[in-house]
Amino acid sequence: MAQSADSRNFNKASFIGLGVMGYPMAGHLVRNGFEVTVYNRTESKAQQWVEEYGGKSAPTPALAAAGAQIVFSCVGNDDDVRAISAGPDGAFSAMASDAIFVDHTTASAEVARELAVKCADKGIAFLDAPVSGGQAGAENGVLTVMVGGSQEAFDSAKPVMDSYARAVGLMGPVGSGQLTKMVNQICIAGLVQGLSEGLDFASRCGLDVDQVLEVISKGAAQSWQMENRGQTMNRNEFEFGFAVDWMRKDLGLCLEEARRVKGRLPVTALVDKFYAEVQAMGGGRWDTSSLIRRLRDT
Repeated sequence: MAQSADSRNFNKASFIGLGVMGYPMAGHLVRNGFEVTVYNRTESKAQQWVEEYGGKSAPTPALAAAGAQIVFSCVGNDDDVRAISAGPDGAFSAMASDAIFVDHTTASAEVARELAVKCADKGIAFLDAPVSGGQAGAENGVLTVMVGGSQEAFDSAKPVMDSYARAVGLMGPVGSGQLTKMVNQICIAGLVQGLSEGLDFASRCGLDVDQVLEVISKGAAQSWQMENRGQTMNRNEFEFGFAVDWMRKDLGLCLEEARRVKGRLPVTALVDKFYAEVQAMGGGRWDTSSLIRRLRDT
């Protein structure tokens, strides 16, 4: 790993996991001139991606990773990451000793450290690199990427990640990306609950909610959630965006890590319970802004 980012001159990449995030992220790599091979558990999705973007698909993570100088993954959870990387036919088994594995999954800091050790044994560099910005951010190539790993690996991988990101930051050693993503989700949980309560209150008081949003979004209450979700919350529209099921998975990681470091997350724990109520209403696939439904429906 002694070469600089410029001298690495990456051109062959692999992307494992073509969900709502990975599908457009891998597409941006092609559009930025990279030769990309993809793997997806549902093969028809991989074929659809190839038809849209070109590139190639492979039947296993190992075959997708073979010959790639940098391998990206964006899958569901810790077990999924382990399976596609270190499992039978996993990417690690086929990667060259000077390649880089970049995991964009929102997972635990523990699994990041575990896989980094496995990579080190094979001479592979590992970066945990969860993202923020949602499906729209992935589609528009403006994600925020929070990275954990070595400076050397980061410097090599950053120009590639710039293909689908507007901000890519090295937060510290392996695991630091996942910990930073936890901070992100903790902050979002409280913001969405506060926004839900405010909008429901405005409606019950007979105010014009859209007008309220127009005014207060110019002041101290402004947030990304208000700007991008306020009006759809008012219209009771939730069939898009970051699903409640995914948020509960993320908040579970936050709460588990807080117990490990003896931290207190009382608001996060409460909002997690509120999301459980939304799931019980049948809203597991609704956007996280659907928290307001539990206020309206009671």
